[in-house]
Amino acid sequence: MRTAGAITGALGTLAILQDGALVPQRLAMADPATSFPDIQFDLGPFSPPAVTYDGIPIGMPPVHTVFLTATLARTPSKADQSRMESALRTIEANYPYAPAGIFTHVAYSDNYFNRLPASLVNANMPRTLSGNQPVLKRAVPAPTDVAPGNHVLQLRRDEFNVPVRMESNDVLFTVRGDDPSYVADVVQWLSGSNRLVGRTINSPRFDAGMKITSSRAMFVQIGLPRYIAANAGTSYATFVNSDSPMWMGFADQQVGAAAPASDVTFLGDHGIHLSNATAGSYFDNGAIQHLSHVLLDLEQFYVDGRDPADGPDTREPFDERVQYMFHSPPVVEQDPNDPFYNGGGPKNLTMQGAMLPNQFHGPGYAEQSAQQFGRMGHLSTLHRSSRTADGRPIHIRIDGPGFDAMDTTTGCNTAKLQFSGFFPSADFFSTMRANTSAIDLLLKYNLDEEDHGLERFTTATRRQNYLIPPRRHRAFPLIELT
Repeated sequence: MRTAGAITGALGTLAILQDGALVPQRLAMADPATSFPDIQFDLGPFSPPAVTYDGIPIGMPPVHTVFLTATLARTPSKADQSRMESALRTIEANYPYAPAGIFTHVAYSDNYFNRLPASLVNANMPRTLSGNQPVLKRAVPAPTDVAPGNHVLQLRRDEFNVPVRMESNDVLFTVRGDDPSYVADVVQWLSGSNRLVGRTINSPRFDAGMKITSSRAMFVQIGLPRYIAANAGTSYATFVNSDSPMWMGFADQQVGAAAPASDVTFLGDHGIHLSNATAGSYFDNGAIQHLSHVLLDLEQFYVDGRDPADGPDTREPFDERVQYMFHSPPVVEQDPNDPFYNGGGPKNLTMQGAMLPNQFHGPGYAEQSAQQFGRMGHLSTLHRSSRTADGRPIHIRIDGPGFDAMDTTTGCNTAKLQFSGFFPSADFFSTMRANTSAIDLLLKYNLDEEDHGLERFTTATRRQNYLIPPRRHRAFPLIELT
């Protein structure tokens, strides 16, 4: 394997977090004899129950996640398939399959499948029931990404005017756990360290060759973004809610905002079935995993980015930020005495407004909000196509804060959203992201960009789609059939 220093980004972020992140003491869930789920990303049986904050059930994921991307030099061999499965089992044999240990899953892009006979791929790749399209397609720029022909956001600052890159990796490893040293250990082992849990254990080597191309560390823990912001001396540090697990001050881990894992597979469940996959077919319990890398302009989000000459107070109050994130009118009222410090949320709530409900007002609420209030919140635009008619999510997001220098114009560590999620098809995600951008409603109702959700505060610099196969086919899928 070759890494070309690509793992230093994630390892650097994990090192920053060593002092600030706590390793939580979680209740043991699954019995050690519990079998691994065929849905690779179904961590439910191995995770602790949700905790209710201010009446909102919150399911906190493993604190640390590293997304490790890689390219292959050639088509894997059948021996490579055995080596990949052996590598994943080696991790599971040395670390508990639990938040206190390590979760690892692996996904593959269209680049990988293009190395295989087209007839074999076409015979096994599920297709959407709507449109008869393959579930896996290359990612496309979202309407507000910096890309040729896209809508230009005038309020996006030059520092964040970074063109989006459609990546061309073959493989994506997702490594998750509460202890940053464990996550770093596995990342280094996969990247060729030949050491795992302090012992000499040969790292996997493949006939196909493998080059690690990037590593991105994500952290999700209450209060951790505020800690990082304060240590970095950012201008917005005191405005970040000290009870929030996310940079923008609001929890994104509401239980009601994510589907059961089985619902987003190609096979589907609970009445959701969006592809022609059948039980027992090769990729039945697979899904699409999207990975993107997003810069966050938190100075503009909190401080408004205006020249102080414009007025004595250029900060964004709590009720404005709630409407950017959720919808209008605000879900709760801000602190009338100070709508800025610690997020500015109501002090009568335990978490000062960090835990707010992910309310579904129907797929038409974004347009209704644009008409009635002259603005749209991020959540209302997301809901244009992300849920069933009765309000059930059809996606699972595993996004969280990052803090590194990847793709920045300054070369300095910058707040990030490391975004990933699981979806029933690439087209489903593309439609959902386009609806969230809501350029059609922005133009139709001639809205101001400052009333357009989160779009001006976020800049995606990388995107790619992967197919995460069932566990039984997680090692270089379809190779045994070649």
